[in-house]
Amino acid sequence: MNAITPAADDPATLLVVDDDRDIRLLLANSLGARGYRVETASNTRDMDDILAKTPVDLVILDVMMPGEDGLSACRRIARQDGPEVIFLSALGDEQDRILGLEVGAGHYLPKPCSPREILATVRAALRKRGAMPAAEGDVYTFEGWRIDLGSHELFDPDGVLVGLTDGEFAVLRVFIERPRRVLTREALLAAARGPDSDAYDRAIDVQVSRLRRKLRSGGDEIIRTVRNEGYLFVPRVQRA
Repeated sequence: MNAITPAADDPATLLVVDDDRDIRLLLANSLGARGYRVETASNTRDMDDILAKTPVDLVILDVMMPGEDGLSACRRIARQDGPEVIFLSALGDEQDRILGLEVGAGHYLPKPCSPREILATVRAALRKRGAMPAAEGDVYTFEGWRIDLGSHELFDPDGVLVGLTDGEFAVLRVFIERPRRVLTREALLAAARGPDSDAYDRAIDVQVSRLRRKLRSGGDEIIRTVRNEGYLFVPRVQRA
């Protein structure tokens, strides 16, 4: 394990998990030079040790590693409402990328990948995590659910906190701000991830599918698919 701490005030902390030492050093040096605090681990066991001791904002995770693979590790991180995950993997087929998103990653970069592209993705992921400012009390309700856009918290009708990944929250926020309107995949993608996103339509389908599972309540349809058009958030949304 290795840590590089740049001379910066309260920098974001990144964790690079890859069994390739050269990749760990390359990313630690290139991202550290940009002002980030970078921790590195060669396997998920060391990753868990770091996460237990250090507040981490973002994990850059390989898929194929000895022992537990990155997909399994990402599932655990998502279940525990852990930091945002970027996959960086030699497995770059469409199905591999879709699977990475389905297990909870916010971004998936195929190797080889330039340090500049990795840096841009890191910045986008960190903006997504913290660039949705909302005034205190910016709270909305729908069908008994309650969402706080300021604290990024969603509560079900029984008052139980529901864990959402950053990607899921970004998509839900778009629905909350544009209820009862048909939104195309392109509009959802641009609003949730920015107009310069290189993600593909299926990424939004994955996020919407995960949201549907988490928003199931008494069989009521909350997100409706509008054939050949996009998605519609069905409930009426009210400011609390």
